[in-house]
Amino acid sequence: MLVIEAKLYGNQFQYKKIDQMIRTATFVRNSCLRYWMDNKGVGQYDLSRLCKELAKEFEWAKKLNSMARQASAERAWASIKRFYDNCQNPSLKKKGFPKYKKGRSVEYKTSGWELSKDRKAINFRDGFKAGWFKMRGGFDLNFYQLNQIKRVRVIRRADGYYVQFCIDQERQEDIKPSGNAIGLDVGLSHFYTDSNGQKVENPRHLRKSEKQLKRLQRQVSKKKKGSNSRKKAIKKLGRKHLKVSRQRKDWLVKLARCVVSSNDVVAYEKLTVKNMVKNHRLAKSINDASWRTFFDWLEYYGKVMGKIVFAVNPQYTSQECPNCKVIVKKTLSQRTHICKCGCVMDRDEAGAINILAKALRELSRGGQSQTSSLELVNANGHINLCQLSENLIDKLGG
Repeated sequence: MLVIEAKLYGNQFQYKKIDQMIRTATFVRNSCLRYWMDNKGVGQYDLSRLCKELAKEFEWAKKLNSMARQASAERAWASIKRFYDNCQNPSLKKKGFPKYKKGRSVEYKTSGWELSKDRKAINFRDGFKAGWFKMRGGFDLNFYQLNQIKRVRVIRRADGYYVQFCIDQERQEDIKPSGNAIGLDVGLSHFYTDSNGQKVENPRHLRKSEKQLKRLQRQVSKKKKGSNSRKKAIKKLGRKHLKVSRQRKDWLVKLARCVVSSNDVVAYEKLTVKNMVKNHRLAKSINDASWRTFFDWLEYYGKVMGKIVFAVNPQYTSQECPNCKVIVKKTLSQRTHICKCGCVMDRDEAGAINILAKALRELSRGGQSQTSSLELVNANGHINLCQLSENLIDKLGG
């Protein structure tokens, strides 16, 4: 699946209509969740029947397209199913009980919308009658058939409204083999150190913007609650946060593409970032580095380019000597690996060499590539990373 995105341009009346569409979709989703809480043994089909009952009971809910209501019910069921799956996993302490949400999007399936002849505008044809919106993005929908568009999602962000198209088409790129294999050891002082000793600096997008964010936050706190000036200040703060997240994502996408395209085998540590951020002293820096997003894009590009991207167990990768395989205990503050065998090198470089060696051993024993097929953006809440024109689309998409 490909997911391409464009920004919507309309007037204030149309934007208010989109807000009503989003509120209605959120109401359906939360109503399905409430129905599941109040009734034992409720399944996915029971939630689908509830959508029809809500449309009969509330006239304004009937305005939303029937498939959009079904998509909201599917989104509710996805959170319920995820909770059930987590309950079957004893290693997870927090099971993630479904919660009510403030929606920011509404999703249509194959009805309730139409494209213009040149496919540069979209019209939402349900009861809200939002009308035609111009679309701007780094893509051309004329390359795809209408029956290939399986989902259309409208998203509200701090800087405007966007539309995403989920297109039924696989993305493959033919890349010549490079004959290289590389191991990556991520960190905070440097974003990663590879097995060749090369280091990539950590851009620290959030840290660099903290002064501006604090200033904007102070402006919000000084405004009177409920006033228009406070709403404007909140929008400015939201746009700044959105810019930081877009800068981070754009940098990670380009870096992941460069790493995978120039190597046939890429090995990295299978880190549990969720547990690592429990350290309150490092949580902000870890979240700013966004290793998990980087690993996801490595796996995606490995699938697209036909490369091997393998995740290894991080146990002892930073303690083991790459020369004699003896365990040399080190604290986090010790950045140099010194072994009795005479091996002296940077700690992160030694870890990267161990990561690559462990990956090659496991692959030689029949280990499978860790690249996984990523889900499409749909009512289940999954986000597909298969996008066209990362340079422009990712800036638009945040």
